[in-house]
Amino acid sequence: YDGTALNDHLLTGPDLTNGLTGVLCRFRKHPIAIMCDVEKMFHRFHVDQEDRDYLRFMWWENGELNSEPKEYRMKVHLFGAASSPGCANYGMKYLASQHDKEYPLAANFIKESFYVDDGLVSVEHVDTAIRLVKEAQEVFAEGRLHLHKFISNNREVLESVPESERASGVRDVDLSHDELPVQTVLGVKWNGSWPPSYYWGRKYYRKCAKGA
Repeated sequence: YDGTALNDHLLTGPDLTNGLTGVLCRFRKHPIAIMCDVEKMFHRFHVDQEDRDYLRFMWWENGELNSEPKEYRMKVHLFGAASSPGCANYGMKYLASQHDKEYPLAANFIKESFYVDDGLVSVEHVDTAIRLVKEAQEVFAEGRLHLHKFISNNREVLESVPESERASGVRDVDLSHDELPVQTVLGVKWNGSWPPSYYWGRKYYRKCAKGA
């Protein structure tokens, strides 16, 4: 309106997003990797009642621009708003701090290993990985957040996750013998059958070479 956008006036708040390089480097530290995603992350955090008037939308039914529009207000933070990442990241870190003593493993994962809504972590042992997945889901559920789209390079870890909670690329994989597919890790390709320190599997390199 009048040459200005809402984002020009919204305060972004402190930058609480973990650094991309740090998240990726920590992901490569140990042999057993886990990736997951917070479903509709921004929409899980409510906007204060007094601020909702700034998030109004006009909607024309059936695209009839000559008709009287309906007015709606967002009750939750929306994708694209400059303030949403700061609010959502603060909410997630606050949630983790509330469970530091009960679930220290999951709390540290939430604080240190998320890049916006993508969680990437690696651990040394299978039992630790399975416990981390379970505890992280419980912590997020306490905050009415849903952690899903799980991927791991360890078949035992994947088997511990219900099929409906796995990433679509591994739901139909026969974990008894199928090769785990290549995944995209924050813009970087990773062979899901390899440790996270190997971002590019040999087969993927071969395919790229043939395509070139």
